[in-house]
Amino acid sequence: MDPPIFDTLILSDVHLGSECSRAREATRVLKENCFRRLILLGDIFADLNFGRLTKEHWKFLGYIRKLSNPKRKVEVVWVEGNHDAGLADLMSHLVGVKVYQEYGWEYGGLRHLAIHGHQFDRVVANNMRLNYLGTLLYLQLQKLDLKGKPVARFIDRLNTRWLRMSSKVASGALFHARLRRVDRIFCGHTHAAMEEQRDGIHYYNAGGWVDASPTYITIGERGVQIHQHQGHEDDRDSVEEQETDSALAELGSGPEDAEYENVGS
Repeated sequence: MDPPIFDTLILSDVHLGSECSRAREATRVLKENCFRRLILLGDIFADLNFGRLTKEHWKFLGYIRKLSNPKRKVEVVWVEGNHDAGLADLMSHLVGVKVYQEYGWEYGGLRHLAIHGHQFDRVVANNMRLNYLGTLLYLQLQKLDLKGKPVARFIDRLNTRWLRMSSKVASGALFHARLRRVDRIFCGHTHAAMEEQRDGIHYYNAGGWVDASPTYITIGERGVQIHQHQGHEDDRDSVEEQETDSALAELGSGPEDAEYENVGS
């Protein structure tokens, strides 16, 4: 049986440049699925220091460039996140894709909207630099497995903050969807995959690719599906893989609602 052809596949928060990034697995997902549109839903980079990119990170970018080739007949969309803000011109040149603040399309008679979600996180909206540093700390500590120790308890508190943020981002996104008169809205940012429905509007979060349970979203004839990728431990990028020459060559070839009213305007 031929694999299903999805209208859209959505990946978010790959955080290239972080040692936690599961770029190798993300590339595998792209190669194993058939789709007409790929949406990279923000925070594809952890920061703007390209010196931290490993070989597998460059391979991910190289495969994105291949997909953007018109011969592939795949529409590749990059929605800007808070960590890759300001990279629009660079991404257009590096991987050949357009970068959007938010992206809308229609499928199956329904209106869809993709926006990273940091716009609905008050901490980010009020202090981008503070949140940027906090996320880098979170990614660094996430590598540690020190159960029963103070660092582990600190990580638990950070996870609790992320869960609270998930609810706030969902509420903001649903309000934004109502303003934009869309039926489905998709976000990332929180690293926590989830689905919520309110007043006939569906909210989906694509999760992220920095922990043991990376997730992605597909949209097709069976509706919207959140998938958890079942990878292997050796899929996690090694910090020792700093050789980028071959990958670079590949790349070169071919009330509460009130605070959301001005988002995207």
